[in-house]
Amino acid sequence: MSNKEKIESYMLQMEILHEELDEGLWLLYEYENSSQKLIVSDSDSIIHFRMKVMEIPKDRNTHCDLFRKLLEINATSLSHGAFAIEENIIVLIDSLQAENLDFNEFQASVEALFLGIIDTYEDLSKYVEKQHAVK
Repeated sequence: MSNKEKIESYMLQMEILHEELDEGLWLLYEYENSSQKLIVSDSDSIIHFRMKVMEIPKDRNTHCDLFRKLLEINATSLSHGAFAIEENIIVLIDSLQAENLDFNEFQASVEALFLGIIDTYEDLSKYVEKQHAVK
């Protein structure tokens, strides 16, 4: 079974809303009309998960506190994945080896990332500038 077939099969088993954006690239929704979206991509040997959390605040005075909070959350609160910076955006990421990918680990990563964003909302919302929203 190809990686694509496995991933599509796992999403169907989970009954998670999703759409294929391109070959080997999917957008998963926690529930209908949810602003929380998870990108899953297949790069042959690795399955990548990526979720936008928020833009980095323009106020540089908050950076140290925010980055410290993200590192603390990485160390204590996330069962899968980690917060990272991509350009000017904070993202929640994870990756799995595609070769031995099974349903349980795929499901655990997807659910942990959606839960991680919910669990950290209160801590991170104080760093979100008014014109931005945690997504």
